[in-house]
Amino acid sequence: MIKEKNRNIVIAGVIILAILSRLVPHPPNFAPITGIALFSSKKINNRLLGVFLPIIPLFISDLFIGISFINIFVYICFVIIYFIGSVSKKIDVKTVFLSSVVFFVISNLGVWYLAYPKNIEGLITCFTLAVPFFINTILGDLFYSFILFRFYKVAEKFKFITA
Repeated sequence: MIKEKNRNIVIAGVIILAILSRLVPHPPNFAPITGIALFSSKKINNRLLGVFLPIIPLFISDLFIGISFINIFVYICFVIIYFIGSVSKKIDVKTVFLSSVVFFVISNLGVWYLAYPKNIEGLITCFTLAVPFFINTILGDLFYSFILFRFYKVAEKFKFITA
């Protein structure tokens, strides 16, 4: 019972971390949501909760930041990233990088579709302008994935939670 309560505390902490990290000043696209999607794919036994664990804080923080049609593409990215984590043997640098690429491509296709001319020039312009954000995405995804999995391992080691 106590371990399950602690597990719920860890889940709640992850959600609060994600909300706060999106609301406080931070470099653009340096956020924990990809890390949370990958983490939940491996550490949350309930698949429905695992899929929604990155979406819940994303949606709550979007209520403050603003909701637009691009959010649909962003939410789809994190569902796909959850499933990438689910089918991966382990979460490593390659898995995190693949997740960053998936987010970059799908979210920017959404931006192109919603805000740019529907031609090759519009597509190239959209993706070219997004490259600086991609660097922050990769760095944030690597940082938060490492932190989440390391924190969980430490919590297991000290018997705060069970595997």
